[in-house]
Amino acid sequence: MEFFLQPWPWYVAGPLITLVMFLLFYFGKTFGVSSNLETICAIGGAGKFNSYFKFDWRKNTWNLIFVFGAIIGGFISYQWLTPNEVIALNPQTIQDLSEIGIQNAGQSYLPAEIFSLDALFSLKGILVLLLGGFLVGFGTRYAGGCTSGHAIVGLSNLEIPSLIAVIGFFVGGLIMTWVFIPIIF
Repeated sequence: MEFFLQPWPWYVAGPLITLVMFLLFYFGKTFGVSSNLETICAIGGAGKFNSYFKFDWRKNTWNLIFVFGAIIGGFISYQWLTPNEVIALNPQTIQDLSEIGIQNAGQSYLPAEIFSLDALFSLKGILVLLLGGFLVGFGTRYAGGCTSGHAIVGLSNLEIPSLIAVIGFFVGGLIMTWVFIPIIF
């Protein structure tokens, strides 16, 4: 049981991801989480307003089940397989976060300064959610996939566009971390 309560090393998690990829390839499926948003919009009737969403969403049911399983697995992992909420952060990271107003960094997965209900329902919190959601949705659509789709599937297929997209994700993450987050928070 102790094995399940600790973070899994790369030599366990990596081959498990590889196994999932081989199974998806074997069954002729392509992994991608963001494509589920299109499927959900199609289920909701968005095809009545935009022809982009007119497709047989039933063929993507397996991907919805996959995402639902990931959500359930995440809940089970957090609820029953996490010994405590303290996470191992580099002391420099804790100090950097403290300097931008995030106290007690590393004491929980979700800092209260960002994820508490008070923070989420403040004007700043709502603007961050709206703008962040728009940018993630637009970026995912513009790049033809999300980080998991490009980084896991695209790179495993040796696709140059996915390599460019992943490099862009990292550059964008660095700019967000070092430029915008200190300004926002």
